[in-house]
Amino acid sequence: MRTLNFRRAARTSALGTVALIAALSLTACQGDDPEPFDDHASASAGSSSRTPAESSGASGDKGTAAPATDQGKDSAGSSTGSGSGSGSGGGTSTAKPKDSSGAGGDSGNAATETCTGANTKLSITEVQRPANHMLLTMTNTGSKACNAYYYPYLQFGEAQSVPKTFDESKPQAVATINPGESAYTAVMTSSADGSGSNGYSTKDLNVSFQNRDGNSDGTGSSVSVPLSKSTYVDSSLTVTYWQMSMDEALQY
Repeated sequence: MRTLNFRRAARTSALGTVALIAALSLTACQGDDPEPFDDHASASAGSSSRTPAESSGASGDKGTAAPATDQGKDSAGSSTGSGSGSGSGGGTSTAKPKDSSGAGGDSGNAATETCTGANTKLSITEVQRPANHMLLTMTNTGSKACNAYYYPYLQFGEAQSVPKTFDESKPQAVATINPGESAYTAVMTSSADGSGSNGYSTKDLNVSFQNRDGNSDGTGSSVSVPLSKSTYVDSSLTVTYWQMSMDEALQY
């Protein structure tokens, strides 16, 4: 009986020893295999080493990513457009208006004054060519540009009518004379072939001016222009429209 109990105790002890050895072997095997721990450690390290930007990128699909490039351009464009609009608007509102006298760059009809004896000076000279021609010069002595409308009214001596005009000399635009500048009229005093009639000689010349409406109302008194010598005129007396250059006047 005692022998049976001893054998049972020995068997129990042997089974316990075998279990203990198996447990120790399993622990040793787990200690020799570092892979599970290392993988976990590496994942943890990778997660902890991520930058805030990477973290934001990871959650970008949830709406926290940076705006799309086009949206960024639109925002910048809106801001820039506001600045440009302000600048453009400012430029437009502060633009210098054109000078009504024509000094702002536009020639011709920008002038508001009519050329008269009050703001101009007249002189007349004889020319070699064309034959029997004289050149009447009108210089602006005022401080503003003036318009020389149509052609001058000339009265040689006691003439009772104004001379004829070269219709083909009519310019496309009214002659505008800036201060200190001049306009010109060519005067054919008599026909070169002697076909004129009622000729006479005189040393007197009076000049009147036309207004926008084609008459002398409001243009003041006529201006006496001295002749250097007695001048012969006849029924062929003809003048040109006011021109901006001598050459244009003397081609008729």
